[in-house]
Amino acid sequence: MTQLAEAATTSTPPTRSAPRGAQGSRSVQYTRAFFGLFRRDLHVLRRELFPFVIRVCMNPLLFLFVFTYVIPNMSGAGSSSMKLNPTGAMAGSAFSTVLLPGLMAVAIMFSGIAAVALPLAQEFGITREIDDRVMCPLPVPFVAIEKIVFSALQSIIAACIVYPLAYYVPAVHPVTHVSNWPFLLLVVALASLTAGALGLTIGTSVKPQQIGLIFGVVVIPITFLGCVYYPWAALTHIRWLQIGVLINPIVYMSEGLRAALTPTLPHMNPFLIVGMLIASLCLLTWLGIKGFLRRVIG
Repeated sequence: MTQLAEAATTSTPPTRSAPRGAQGSRSVQYTRAFFGLFRRDLHVLRRELFPFVIRVCMNPLLFLFVFTYVIPNMSGAGSSSMKLNPTGAMAGSAFSTVLLPGLMAVAIMFSGIAAVALPLAQEFGITREIDDRVMCPLPVPFVAIEKIVFSALQSIIAACIVYPLAYYVPAVHPVTHVSNWPFLLLVVALASLTAGALGLTIGTSVKPQQIGLIFGVVVIPITFLGCVYYPWAALTHIRWLQIGVLINPIVYMSEGLRAALTPTLPHMNPFLIVGMLIASLCLLTWLGIKGFLRRVIG
């Protein structure tokens, strides 16, 4: 703990009275330390790339195979498959079109949480591996931010992996059309960072031995209530639920990707989506960093 306190002290940002040259030198040092941690995590990810791809692909692949390939072929094409998937019929399109943005949102969310919360459960464990990270010449909050940024990279990779699966596996290919690429890139970036911030908040709020319970009690429910398998507009007749799910950040991930990839489907206002993703990112990052500092220094 003495070394940890010394590291936190040496990592204190420069004061306003410090010379400009010293401030610039320390900024370069912080930047190098930040990217040093990032390269270290990237090296670990390259070594574990195959397990990462399996973790990302398995859930959406099974869901797509059963609900968009097996069931339509069991019941025949046309109206019967629409009846089995009322949200697809409501949108006037195949269920695969409704499902594609939602599964990408799930991949982003799960990858972001798994990339932060699960490693933190080990690093905050008995071995206290987190101490190795906070000993680097970098303010402690930026160690937490590096975890969010690196998890966002994994989430973006996960979304890129899931897209071809969600497009080619269904018996009826989804209809996608990107009319605003900057909006799509902005939604993916904000959703990925928000997922990482959510993972940081979860990883610093629960004991390491309870992290598995959190996935069952928190992550799975917010996924099913995150407008992943249906548009938010489909909840019109369940008004209390339509309003209640607005506190769920995955709703805005799903609706944002739906607005960007399948604009013909009902979706939220794009300005509302971006605004709520930014608000969720700021709130979850603040909570995550606060919890990180409490677990590391407190």
